[in-house]
Amino acid sequence: MLEIKKELTQNPKKKPAKGDKLGFGNIYTDHMLIIDWTEGKGWHDARIVPYAPLSIDPAAMVLHYAMESFEGLKAYRTADGSVQLFRPEKNAARMINTNKRMCLPYLEVEDFVQAVKEIVKVEKDWVPSDEGTSLYIRPFVFADEPHLGVRTATSHKFIIICSPVGAYYESGLDPVKIYVEDEYVRATPGGTGFTKCGGNYAGSLAGQVKAHDLGYEQVLWLDGVERKYVEEVGSMNCFFKIDGTIYTAPCVGTVLPGVTRMSCIELLKKWGYKVSEDRLAITDLIQAYKDGKLEEVFGTGTAAVISPVGELRYEDEVCKINDGKIGEVTQKLYDTITGIQWGKLPDDMNWITKI
Repeated sequence: MLEIKKELTQNPKKKPAKGDKLGFGNIYTDHMLIIDWTEGKGWHDARIVPYAPLSIDPAAMVLHYAMESFEGLKAYRTADGSVQLFRPEKNAARMINTNKRMCLPYLEVEDFVQAVKEIVKVEKDWVPSDEGTSLYIRPFVFADEPHLGVRTATSHKFIIICSPVGAYYESGLDPVKIYVEDEYVRATPGGTGFTKCGGNYAGSLAGQVKAHDLGYEQVLWLDGVERKYVEEVGSMNCFFKIDGTIYTAPCVGTVLPGVTRMSCIELLKKWGYKVSEDRLAITDLIQAYKDGKLEEVFGTGTAAVISPVGELRYEDEVCKINDGKIGEVTQKLYDTITGIQWGKLPDDMNWITKI
């Protein structure tokens, strides 16, 4: 168990008022949690301190070799004013897998969850209560050792910052338009596609810019070898309902194993739907659309929760999905997951951690 010291701010910030437009990732709370890691000593000096800029050496290895990782989860305020987390142990386990691949130190699951709970307790008054709002929690690890040369680092920091947020997409549950990228690739077998490291996202920006220029909000990536099979959207996993069966790309090293993805699969199977994690070729997806069998498409992720897709473009083929409206399964998943997250529905899946 971590021993976490607390130094609370003497100059608290003005918190957003009820009804204020929060956006996403624009506002930061009063405090942050920091834990140091040093070779031979391990994790030490866990503390919660006032949120402030970091002092970092210009030769810090993270700045030169992208030696970092991150996670994302949320705290939710329920109708009775209490605060709760959604499956934080799954984020902890995923960060362990990420950090092993990135040669970074990691916190054990129980320590990660404890750290998250402690910073949320301190920042409890920052958890908003407006419909659809939450406190976004960003844990991250980076190598702060000053050294020019590619090797594992001897010192790192684990930090958690928090941000009160509204909907990830300004359009909310309005269906988004996605562009199938067939020029650039996001991930290849043996690489870091299954991790949450910054390089994955930086490398995806060229495709994102291209999609935006064509009038699309997001990119659907194809596999990096054959450029044949659908994988994931830039910030979300992706699901396709075809003739009653729901398909999503397998987590075999090139797709992020999303916590919301996992939760959707568990719910869908509970409800009796057939869920396939076999690879789905983009040509088969387009043919399903032409045959009138592509019934729903939606993305899943911590930030967006569930995002319906109303239009999909591959090469010159534009697929209008479900008349541009949210589908029945998409809506049910959104209502169920957010209902559990905000305490409106009973947690019969045992997913909630109370603060």
